[in-house]
Amino acid sequence: MRRLWLLFTQTVTVCLGILFIVATLRPDWLHSSPQAPSPAPLAPSSPGTPGRAEVSYARAVALATPSVVNVYTSKHINVPMVPLPNDPELNRLFRDIPGFSRRKESTNLGSGVIVRGDGYILTNYHVIEAADAIEVALSDGRQAPAELVGADPESDLAVLKIGLPDLSAITFNGEHQVRIGDVVLAIGNPFGVGQTTTMGIVSALGRNRLGINIYENFIQTDAAINPGNSGGALIDTTGRLVGINTAIYSETGGSLGIGFAIPAQAAHTILDQIIKTGTVTRGWLGIEPQDITPDLARAFGLKQEDGVIIASVLKNGPAWRAGIRVGDIVLQLNGQAVYDSIGFLNQIAPLSPREEVTLLIMRDGKKRDVTVQVGTRPRIRKP
Repeated sequence: MRRLWLLFTQTVTVCLGILFIVATLRPDWLHSSPQAPSPAPLAPSSPGTPGRAEVSYARAVALATPSVVNVYTSKHINVPMVPLPNDPELNRLFRDIPGFSRRKESTNLGSGVIVRGDGYILTNYHVIEAADAIEVALSDGRQAPAELVGADPESDLAVLKIGLPDLSAITFNGEHQVRIGDVVLAIGNPFGVGQTTTMGIVSALGRNRLGINIYENFIQTDAAINPGNSGGALIDTTGRLVGINTAIYSETGGSLGIGFAIPAQAAHTILDQIIKTGTVTRGWLGIEPQDITPDLARAFGLKQEDGVIIASVLKNGPAWRAGIRVGDIVLQLNGQAVYDSIGFLNQIAPLSPREEVTLLIMRDGKKRDVTVQVGTRPRIRKP
């Protein structure tokens, strides 16, 4: 038995040695069978092609493009005949002098999205701000004057209406949650060159503290957005609207791959209010909240930095009447945690006027509940 085992091990050793030599000196002997042709590169598939992954977004663009319009505005401005220093008081003094300035027409361009088949269009407020006339051009070549239905400068949204038939309204994304990494397409009229589509991904959600609007909750995308794209559509790969393109971060005026869009759900809420009432109503407590910094947390003996401190209270406002004072720390609103001042304002905004809410505050190291009747946020008029 021992001799058989030795014979087996010697045979295996010799075979492995031969295989090693062949693999080192003549590897082609081990691949003598005809090579199969390499697979052809995957070509972009047309919709409905079986067995291939869809790499084209042509269907989504075809669905959304008829709903995206070009918005042209014009307004008349007084231009001084003689250059003046950049001094508002000096300009105000001279602008009413007869013959000192001449009237000049200024034009602006942007984009918009048809959101209802009866002619309602969403765009940015800064696109149509102070316009004397608004013209809309559709992707099929038709043009029409537009009426301003209402605007909300605090969110930088406006609603227009045109009277053309057979309009193609875009589909909102509904309850579908936008995620970081989702592919998105931006459609608009950058630099006035005509309708253009760019592609990117959702880079971030909930962007705020940008100093663009009072209420900020932006979708950030790296899809190329340039001047003229404002008010255009940000869509997903099925052609549904996920946002209204609003702003870019740029030091040169061109796209640097950081663009911001107002989420479609927030835009839809504002759209409904403007169509129904011509304005947007937001909840208001008459307070100015401030973030709790580590220094403030130590000063007030707090173990956490969540919540906001009341920096000022409007006399006779809703919070004042409820007994809230400067220095109070708000920890919760209706049982929901308050983390920072921006988030707190966004929690207050959807509340209905005359609705009663409960604030959990801390004063002198003790927690207490305070009931506040929500007021209506005063409209801010721009000069």
